[in-house]
Amino acid sequence: MPMMYRFSAIRDSRIPVAANPIFQHLLDVYASETNKVSSIWRAFADEELGYRPHKRSGTVLDIMRHQILSERRFFAEFLGLSEPEKPLPAEQTVIAFSEKIGELAGQRLDCLAGKDEKWWLQKTSFFDVERQRIWIFWRRVLHTAHHRTQLAVYLRMLDKPVPAIYGPTADATWIGADPTYTEDSAKRA
Repeated sequence: MPMMYRFSAIRDSRIPVAANPIFQHLLDVYASETNKVSSIWRAFADEELGYRPHKRSGTVLDIMRHQILSERRFFAEFLGLSEPEKPLPAEQTVIAFSEKIGELAGQRLDCLAGKDEKWWLQKTSFFDVERQRIWIFWRRVLHTAHHRTQLAVYLRMLDKPVPAIYGPTADATWIGADPTYTEDSAKRA
């Protein structure tokens, strides 16, 4: 049985077709990463939004807000997409944040689908350096993975189940799940 997410912010049928097939993986990965973030977020309860494991750590809410705001900045300032001025949800709830990240990602996917090779490879400002848009996009995906993982650790510290993201976890597995924990399994060709 294949891995199934309990919730998908962006269903496969919602992912647009890239104008250039070589860039389809960018759309697919961005949708997948958004679904992973949303799955982690939905594992929290609203009363846990103020949780932080250390006084110098951000709260769950801080990290959710940062994710939405930093995505807005990356896509607007660095990639040049049209983004809403106020991207945060009106309500500060887990469901509202989860729905908002899916909504914003869906709009970005529609815009990115029409971009051609020249656009993706064009250099633009990224903080104090110049980088190709495709590099900036991948940097965004990595930044997202960092914060998603941060919140997965928070879940574990709260003794809550961690949803399956890339494969089985101690809390979620299925028939056919085959994690690589031994040297023998790593040697498979």
